[in-house]
Amino acid sequence: MSDTYVLIHGAWHTGAEMESVSCAMREAGHTVHCPTLAGNRPGDDRAKTGLADAIESAVRFIEQEDLAQVRLVGHSYGGMVISGVADRIAQRLVRLVYVNAFVPLDGQSLNDMVPPHYIAMFDALAAANAQAVTLPFEVWREAFINDADLALARSAYAQLNPHPYRTFTDAISLRQPLAALPLGKSYVNCQQDTAMPHGLPWHPRLSERLGLFRLVECPGSHEMFFSNPRRLAQAILEAGRD
Repeated sequence: MSDTYVLIHGAWHTGAEMESVSCAMREAGHTVHCPTLAGNRPGDDRAKTGLADAIESAVRFIEQEDLAQVRLVGHSYGGMVISGVADRIAQRLVRLVYVNAFVPLDGQSLNDMVPPHYIAMFDALAAANAQAVTLPFEVWREAFINDADLALARSAYAQLNPHPYRTFTDAISLRQPLAALPLGKSYVNCQQDTAMPHGLPWHPRLSERLGLFRLVECPGSHEMFFSNPRRLAQAILEAGRD
């Protein structure tokens, strides 16, 4: 059976970096879309783009494509976005899939869920770069793509783009807790992901906010979209199926 997936990228990414995973999912017979959010497109004003703009761009994509029965997948920061999309157009969705992604409460920002040393780093980077943030390579290499060799880590890093910091500091507005949404929910936990320190983990700290959910775990780092896309595609399909 063919299902419809929309993959929402994380910070510093575009839809293009999702394509290796989406190709494997399409080979399995599914329809997969990989839009790029407002704030990460060429020419977007990073200083003026906030979380609501990113959410609106994803809503607009789904509505303009007239998609229904969507399995909406969010990676990392993309969890903020799919949470806002579900709050707006739940009737077009059948399941939310969070891939080592943020799961917010009403009124929370992404920065409310990260350790203090990240906030200090982001604040300094944004102040020096017109309110855009880019990860230092050392952080990317050690914490985000620790399952890749150095050459792959460097080539993947070269594909990243400056990210609008307001999307990290803006609070999300949700009409009801995500656990109360009448949708299927899944959480994919990549077990060697140290983008969040294991003392402040993605799962179960954030995943349990989904209420009843399906847990799928697989070996790999935060950036399996680069380091092992076929294995990540398999995990997403396990999380997304009925």
